[in-house]
Formats: sequence, structure tokens, C-alpha cells
Amino acid sequence: MRGRFFKKDLGRILSSLIGWLIVFLCFAETVTALPKGFVYLKDVAPEIVCDLRYLGANNFLGRPVDGYQKPRCILTRESAEALKRVQADLKRLKLGLKIFDAYRPQRGVNHFVRWAKDLSETKMKARFYPDTAKKDLFRKGFIASRSGHSRGSTVDLTVVAFNTLNQPVELDMGTEFDFFGPKSQLKTPDITPVQRANRMLLNRLMQKHGFKPYAREWWHFTLIAEPYPETYFDFPVK
Repeated sequence: MRGRFFKKDLGRILSSLIGWLIVFLCFAETVTALPKGFVYLKDVAPEIVCDLRYLGANNFLGRPVDGYQKPRCILTRESAEALKRVQADLKRLKLGLKIFDAYRPQRGVNHFVRWAKDLSETKMKARFYPDTAKKDLFRKGFIASRSGHSRGSTVDLTVVAFNTLNQPVELDMGTEFDFFGPKSQLKTPDITPVQRANRMLLNRLMQKHGFKPYAREWWHFTLIAEPYPETYFDFPVK
């Protein structure tokens, strides 16, 4: 009898130890997944909506981009904390942020470059660059061999309102994200007063909290005091 109970107790102890080991390994994977100084945005500002366009096919390539493995927004801690403050300001207006792209591995940038050099691949032209020749994307500053995104402190984003079902609805900015044309310029005259006001709201709050805009793309901002201004990272988004 005593031996039988001992075996049962030993089985329960081993089962418990295995369970705790699994929890520990999962936790260890989480805390060691990112390089020092980087965070998952959801851990800092969980209310911010993330829609990583390069994880799937809803982008100017029409396919997933190299290096994007999971729907996780990654940024340097300083950038994430600054976005949290922008989100707090917007929340007072019953609005919020929506992220299209945050940290981007260098391998993703390399994928963009390969795509841009293949002038025969134009299946997404009508939607994303109808009036811009693909051969001009480098010259006009829409594609480059290096990106601030790979330094971890650049973000592409917009402002959303929330409908009666509490679903995020993007404010009208005059173009969609990653539209390669003059109309995407921050101060283009070719948009309505409402569209201009929406852009200026985003621009004003991002600058208030330490980001600088990119004049050719209304959605693109870089933290002025970025912690890794000369380092281009290549760890995957996972």
C-alpha cells in the first residue's frame, strides 16, 4: 500500500515539475526573444491597434515580406513609450493609433529592393503607384536600400476612430498607406480640408512627443532621439 501511494505522489510531483518547466521555458523564450532595448508594443501600449501589412498580401508587393513571421509590432522601448503618450492624447478625443509597420528587418528592406528592381512585377501598380513609374521609386524616395525602420525607432501609422461596435475605422488621410505618389506628401495641396486636418492632427501629436515626419509620406515618423541611429538590425519579427 505504502509503495502504491508513494508512486502516486511521485507521479503528481513529476507532473507538477513538468508543468512548471513548460511555463518557465515559454517565459524564457518570451523574455529572450528580442535584443536588448526592444519591446513588443502590446506590452507597453496594448490599446494601440496593429495591422502589420507586410505580414500578408495587403501591401504594394502583393505578398508577405521576408522577415515577418508573426503579427507583432516591435520597437525600441523609447519609441514605444513615446507612442503610448500619443495614444493617451488621442484617447481624450475618442481616437487612437493604428500601426502599419514598426521595426523592419534588413532582410525585409532587401526584399523591397529586389522587388523594385524587377520592373516586370507590377501587379499592385493600379492600387499603390498608378501614376508613378516603378523605375522611379528609388529616385523619388519611396524605396531605399536602408530604412530607419531597421533601427527600430521608425513607425508607419494613422489615426482611427471607433464605430458603435468599438471597431477601429481609419480617418480619411487622402491616400491609403504606402501610396507612392505626390498625393502622399505631407503638405500636398491635392487633398480636402478634412483630409489635411486629419494629417495635421497626426503630425502635430507625433512631433509633440518627439517624432520627426517624412515629408513624402504622411504616415512615416522617426523618433528624433532614437537610441540606435547607426545600427540596422535583421532579427525577424516573431
